[in-house]
Amino acid sequence: MEFELARQVLEAQPFSALLDARLASFGDGIAVLEVPVNDRLRQQFGLIHGGVLAYLADNSLTYAAALGLGPNVLTSGFSIDYVSAGRDGAVVRSTAELVHSSRRKATTRCRIEMVDNEGTVKLCAVAQGTVLATEPAS
Repeated sequence: MEFELARQVLEAQPFSALLDARLASFGDGIAVLEVPVNDRLRQQFGLIHGGVLAYLADNSLTYAAALGLGPNVLTSGFSIDYVSAGRDGAVVRSTAELVHSSRRKATTRCRIEMVDNEGTVKLCAVAQGTVLATEPAS
């Protein structure tokens, strides 16, 4: 799958558009998605809501899998560990990598980080997932 097609797929997802998600990088076994931080993404303590981090895990894991399986994929499941609270930052970024791919199934993992305006990075969560092809890869 090419970067342009991947970007178009992301833009066609209404929920991704709601979060202003963007595809920052896509290729060589790595997919990077970013969501700009704004107050609508926070929970009652001012932290980035865990659902935003889970969204980034789900989508970035699936995009990384598409690098091996092609564009017609769906998340089968993933686990996420929240390792530190995300409060200060300009962007929440998820960097996912394709760990293994067969003809119909891929295993992927990602790091979700807060990045501030100076480029300082803080790890917030890690996740691993399984993604299935909805049709055989060509």
